[in-house]
Amino acid sequence: MSSRIGTPLTQFLHEEEKKYPNSTGHFTGLLSDIALAGKKISFEVNKAGLINILGATGNVNVQGEEVQKLDILANNAIVDTLSKSGHLTGMASEEEDDFIPIPENAEKGKYLLLFDPLDGSSNIDVNISVGTIFSVLEHGGGEVSNESFLKPGKEQVCSGYIIYGSSTMLVYTTGVGVHGFTLDISKGDGGEFLLSHEDIKAPSKGRIYSVNESNSHKWDAVDSGATAKFVEKFKSEGYTGRYIGSFVADFHRNLLKGGIFSYPADEKNKDGKLRLLYEANPMAFIAEQAGGGATTGTEEIMDMIPTGLHQRVPLIIGSKEEVDFARSCFK
Repeated sequence: MSSRIGTPLTQFLHEEEKKYPNSTGHFTGLLSDIALAGKKISFEVNKAGLINILGATGNVNVQGEEVQKLDILANNAIVDTLSKSGHLTGMASEEEDDFIPIPENAEKGKYLLLFDPLDGSSNIDVNISVGTIFSVLEHGGGEVSNESFLKPGKEQVCSGYIIYGSSTMLVYTTGVGVHGFTLDISKGDGGEFLLSHEDIKAPSKGRIYSVNESNSHKWDAVDSGATAKFVEKFKSEGYTGRYIGSFVADFHRNLLKGGIFSYPADEKNKDGKLRLLYEANPMAFIAEQAGGGATTGTEEIMDMIPTGLHQRVPLIIGSKEEVDFARSCFK
């Protein structure tokens, strides 16, 4: 077992920082603040059912989806924690139509943050794991606009997620491996993230496929049978079907155990359902750093040039061998 297991997140980040002589400490501060926001969200998620924070608000977001009360709480926790941190020039949220400017009187940094505040929030009423997904880019200068965030996934300097389940865990990459930290609520005020999974490597071949097969009758209209082909292949080889419907939870399980997740395009969602900037890009960065891959079937996720803040894409992501086979079905 690594001697670093149990290392607090902030200490771990400072140790990593020493490897880069020109480091300013701003990135360490940014990730520490993201972790702080995650602690706040974890606290609220754990109170679900005890106070009136479950259910829908009655509004819909820019995606046309019902906004849950916890979506708003999570979004506000991130914006409030990060907007005056001094590390960002702007933010963009899945829940907001346009980018979120940093207050004029606040110190500005060099990073842009994109985030899905509470992925899977419609499942919170039944106590299924949900999560926060985030992506960090460098701002190239000039005035911040929606277009400032439209960079391919390969330009991310960091991505990660925080999963709120039986325990709260933060997983992130900066392009030099994937590390996981579990929140120990007995440590300090609000708990402390401690290194629990160092240098995560996804199995190159798994035994799990994750896809909503109730939509299978809609797939062929947009992909000429490619999705059905790889799903049937995995079923014929005895793969286990595991689909939670909370992307963070499905991805996290497959990252650790091996397998493939797909949310394909269909006749209703011809461009796919998941968001390129808030979900596909950050998870693709993690998957690739863990030895796996991510594709639409015809394009590599990390190479795609975004056309809008809320662009949707089909997604196939997970262990290398399964993703390679799925990709071959589209040729």
